Amino acid sequence: MRLTSLHLREIRMPLKEPFRISSGVATLRRILLVAATDEEGRVGWGECTAGEEPNYSSETTDTAWLAIREWVAPLVLGREIAGPFSVRPLLEHNFRGHSMAKAAVEVAVWDLEAQRRGLPLAGLIGEGQGEIRKEVEVGISLGIQASPRALAERAADCLARGYRKIKIKIGPGEDLDYLAAVREALGPEAPVMADANNAYGRADFDRLAALDEFDLMMIEQPLACDDLLRHAELQKLLLTPICLDESITCLDRAEDMVALDAGRIVNIKVGRVGGIASALAIHDFCRSRGVPVWCGGMLESGIGRAVNVALASLPGFTFPGDISPSERYWERDVVTPEWTMDGHGRIRVPLDRPGLGVAVDLDRIEDLTARSEVLAAR
Repeated sequence: MRLTSLHLREIRMPLKEPFRISSGVATLRRILLVAATDEEGRVGWGECTAGEEPNYSSETTDTAWLAIREWVAPLVLGREIAGPFSVRPLLEHNFRGHSMAKAAVEVAVWDLEAQRRGLPLAGLIGEGQGEIRKEVEVGISLGIQASPRALAERAADCLARGYRKIKIKIGPGEDLDYLAAVREALGPEAPVMADANNAYGRADFDRLAALDEFDLMMIEQPLACDDLLRHAELQKLLLTPICLDESITCLDRAEDMVALDAGRIVNIKVGRVGGIASALAIHDFCRSRGVPVWCGGMLESGIGRAVNVALASLPGFTFPGDISPSERYWERDVVTPEWTMDGHGRIRVPLDRPGLGVAVDLDRIEDLTARSEVLAAR
C-alpha cells in the first residue's frame, strides 16, 4: 500500500447538551478527520479524538493538526506500507508522544486495508482472536448534573431505555450525595460505575473508600494519570475495583498496572494508546491475565464510533463500552446509517460491508468543515 495524500478536515459539531466532567465542560466538538487516499484511489477514514483544550491529555485538535502535517505525513506519504501493523513502528522512530495524532492516520490505514481485502473493520481487527461479537453492549456516560436529584432522574431514564452500564462523572463535593441518589433511584442491582477523571489525591483516600458502600462496578481513574503507585495504595483500601483510563497510554503501562495491582480493569481508547495495533496489544495482554477491558468514548463522530464498535467486538471486551448511539450527542451524524441502539442496549456490529461498516456523508462533512488541508506525497 502507498499513501498518496492525507486530507485533513476540522469539522465543528455542537453537542445536543453540555457535557461536564471534573476538568471542564464541552458544548462544541472541533473534530479533526483524516481521509487517507492510496495509489488505487481508495479512501480510508480516521478520526483524531483529541479535545479542544489539553484537559484530558496534552493533545488538542490544533496540536494534532500540526503534528500530522509536520511529522506524521512525511513519514507515511509516498512510501510502501506493508499493512496497518507497520504504521506504528514508522511513527515511533525519533517521534515521541502525539498518540492521538498518530492514531488518526493509523486508523485510516486500517480502514484502507479492510477495504482492500474486502473485510469489515471488525473482521480485520478480529483476525486470530476467535469468534467476534455480532452485537456490542452499550453504556452511557452522564456528565456532572446540577443536583443529585437531577442526576438520579437522568440515570433512571437511561436504565429504562436499555443502557447496560450507567457511568456517573464525579468530582470532589459532587460524588457521595450524587451516587447515593442514583443508587436509591435505580436499586442495588443496577450496573453503575463512577468516573473521576483524575480529580482526587491522596488526601481524598477516605472519601474514595466511602464509595464502596454503593456497590459500584468500578471507580475509573480516581487519581493522577501518571501516578500508578498511589493507585496501588488506594486499591488496597478499596473493595471496588479501580479501572484505569488516562494512565494506560501503551502496553507497558498496562503491564505496570498489573504488576503493581494499581487497577483491575482497563478502559481502552484507540486514540489515547496510539492506534488500533496498540489497542490490540493491550487487549491481548489483559485477556491473557484475566483483566477485563472495555471501550471508552471521547465524544466521537460516527467515524470514530465505527472504530469503537469494531474494537468492542473482540472477546476480551467484557464490560459495556461508552458507545452510545449517534442521537445521544448529535442532531445529525456524519455517517449513514447513523449508529442506533436497540431496546436491549446493544449496537449491531456491521459485518456486511468492507471498511468502517457505514458510509461517510461527505455533504454533511463539507457543511461542517471549518478548515481543510491536503497533504500530498512528493
